[in-house]
Amino acid sequence: MTPHTTPILLVDDSDLSRALLARALAMGGFEVSECHDGPAALAIVESGQPVLMVLDYDMPEMTGAEVCERVRGNKDPAIAMMPIIMLTGDAGEDREVECLKAGADDFVTKPVNTMILSARIETQLRLHSLRAQLREQNDELERWRRRHELDLDAAQLTQQAILPSRSPAIEGWQVAAHYQPLIQVGGDIYDWLRLPDGNWLIWIADATGHGAAAALLTTLTKLVFLHASNESRSAAEILDAVNADVYSVFKGRSYLTAACILLRPNENRIFFSGAGHPPLLISRADGSVQQLASQSPLLGVLADLGATEASAYIEEGETALLYTDGLYSMKDDSDNRLTPDDAAAFLPRNALSAGDFIRLTIAAVNEISSDVPLPDDLAAVAIHRPKRATR
Repeated sequence: MTPHTTPILLVDDSDLSRALLARALAMGGFEVSECHDGPAALAIVESGQPVLMVLDYDMPEMTGAEVCERVRGNKDPAIAMMPIIMLTGDAGEDREVECLKAGADDFVTKPVNTMILSARIETQLRLHSLRAQLREQNDELERWRRRHELDLDAAQLTQQAILPSRSPAIEGWQVAAHYQPLIQVGGDIYDWLRLPDGNWLIWIADATGHGAAAALLTTLTKLVFLHASNESRSAAEILDAVNADVYSVFKGRSYLTAACILLRPNENRIFFSGAGHPPLLISRADGSVQQLASQSPLLGVLADLGATEASAYIEEGETALLYTDGLYSMKDDSDNRLTPDDAAAFLPRNALSAGDFIRLTIAAVNEISSDVPLPDDLAAVAIHRPKRATR
């Protein structure tokens, strides 16, 4: 028989019983050490030598149950989780319950059948090995989780750095935004920049996935929008250029939805172009909500996007809203996901500022979701034309 390399401690105050049992276990291939009472057993256990203990219940000074309790209370997890098989001369239920409550993994009644004891030792050693493997896997998972958290923290700092820190100063207009990632970082991003001709580009995008990978894609998105705005003039041309850059990098393997507004402040007019993105919502002064739908497929799917655009005038007191699908990602009472038509109902009427418009919209979303965390990232940008003060 192949000898075991894991040491077993046999504790019994009867020299004869201990010697006979130790000999039988040794003949069965086990490496056995012996001691005669509880205090001596605890001292040996503290040395870290045994992996399993066969412990007699009836001993002077300390019973086997008391020794077991002391082992289970040890601060060292390796000692506290040592397999313990109790030997008892009483086959009654009360004694068995006491042994198990003390923390024994198994028990064998006397006179001991060495074949049964050997089988139970084998079983406990296998279970102990499996538990050790599980602990190692859990430790590795925890190490991975901590590394992942550090990656997410770094990605969060990066994403916070590329999001605009303040609203743009556009005479006669107000812009406000809200960003709410599902975890530390998300796949949503928005930005605005003043074009050389004095007009403004305001855009939003939603990349696939969450986490660090999505955050990296949003970083790329900001770069390609910046590049496109230097070479293009219309909203549709900007999306075409962005799509070309994304496709050249990923060749259709990654994609995102996006929409942009070209704002001409002096004309009180916006030009909208969307690629697989939720429709632009315009809250009108009469209380109605106009929708301008995206007409192009997702960015990065095709080499040639062929973007189109639509225009609209924004009157005083009206607001246009760019947003990601996180705005309506919750479900209704019938477990049906909401739609952009439902999202239109979230929009406030007669908001006095872009900031109020965003705040009231998000409050309505949270009320619908009963303040349960949303299942997706949420980003929204409001472009508001305030009413002029009357004298």
